[in-house]
Amino acid sequence: MTTKMHIGYDLSWIQLEGRWRLPGSWTNASYPDMRFFKELALIAERGLMDFMFWGDGTGIPSTWKGNRDDAVRWGVGWPRQDMSPYIAALSQITSRIGFGLTYSSTYMHPFYTSRLLNSLDHVTGGRIAFNVVASSRKADAANYGFDELMEHDQRYERMEEFVDVCKALWASVAPDAFILDREAGIMADPEKVKAIGHRGKFFNVMGPLACVPSPQGRPVLVQAGASPRGIQASAYFADMVFAASPGKDKQVKHRKALDAALTAQGRDPSGVGIVWDVVLIVGETDEDARRRHEQLLTAVPPEAVGAFMSHQIGYDLSKLPQSFTIAEINEQIVKANASPVGFLNMTTGIDPEKTITKDEFYEVIKHHTAGYDHAIVGSAEKVADYLEETFVATGERGGFMIAHPPAVPRDLLNVVDFLIPELQRRGRFRKEYRYSTLRENLLDS
Repeated sequence: MTTKMHIGYDLSWIQLEGRWRLPGSWTNASYPDMRFFKELALIAERGLMDFMFWGDGTGIPSTWKGNRDDAVRWGVGWPRQDMSPYIAALSQITSRIGFGLTYSSTYMHPFYTSRLLNSLDHVTGGRIAFNVVASSRKADAANYGFDELMEHDQRYERMEEFVDVCKALWASVAPDAFILDREAGIMADPEKVKAIGHRGKFFNVMGPLACVPSPQGRPVLVQAGASPRGIQASAYFADMVFAASPGKDKQVKHRKALDAALTAQGRDPSGVGIVWDVVLIVGETDEDARRRHEQLLTAVPPEAVGAFMSHQIGYDLSKLPQSFTIAEINEQIVKANASPVGFLNMTTGIDPEKTITKDEFYEVIKHHTAGYDHAIVGSAEKVADYLEETFVATGERGGFMIAHPPAVPRDLLNVVDFLIPELQRRGRFRKEYRYSTLRENLLDS
């Protein structure tokens, strides 16, 4: 039987980096109008997609030139709402699609986070995924009282303890603890409600979680680390992994590295899928898609590119010398405990030891900022060919997260009305939701 892929939709950037103004973007309202999200949720569920996803950032970018002016002016990395109340509302007009929510294990506390997500899992009927991130942006750090970024590997050490505490709290009240005997007046069995008594390097939490266990036991846990330490963290706790799409060879290598790390943890690699982050521009024809692809280069004004990329990698690109090597800049990023993986991903194709000029570098990152060079562009048949080939090459476990669409709702409509039927015709995508919880639907292949 043909294995089916899972597909999510990343809505993290729909209001950022100029996408809000491209042809096909929603008109007569602006972010964060609830009508906008309601329409997207109904379209995505009509398309039988697995989940809608929101990344997050809590600071306005200020790495570029040491201030936030250009970020504010051009809409770089902001505005961003806390999406938890939006998800609660969207769950009331949908019944099957899941919702992915991001919180930082670097700055948040596990007791508060586990309690919030438990409540959301009840409100949604068991459709929450928790994207656990280790934060590497200075603007976020400053809002939580940190003058410097936490050391790279320590961020992951804290993340693993954070998740251990959350999982212990979610399990601290047994699924059958509640008796609800009206005549005797007994609420629950005390033997099935246990304190966790956690005392660790980063957290001391007594517990138990004073909540009713959620419909799917706990939220689906998602992680997106790409460094060797990040892959180790994924293998430690993730139910599903998000990963970039830097090319099939590197994706196959990532899958093999994750499988090895899962095996070392005593986990079955077949049970953990990778959802590959991919920019898709689907048109009714190849020509239509190519026309929309060219519009990407008009989304981000040239003045905004430096502000965007400096925030992403944690290094002030306004300080670049007239000529340099990628390796030299990456060494400085590593010393600052920022994001070397992100910097290397955006400079793929440049020899790290070759000297380049500042102008040559900016031409590369202009395309990267727009998502231009790594977009998959074409008719439904052409895009489906790419997805199917990549899915098979990486073990047919997981699927894809359609990331950073140029304009919504137009690009979501094109996916739902053109691409999804083509994948269904090939037997690669569901024709109905068979289950009510996100966890069950993600396990259904």
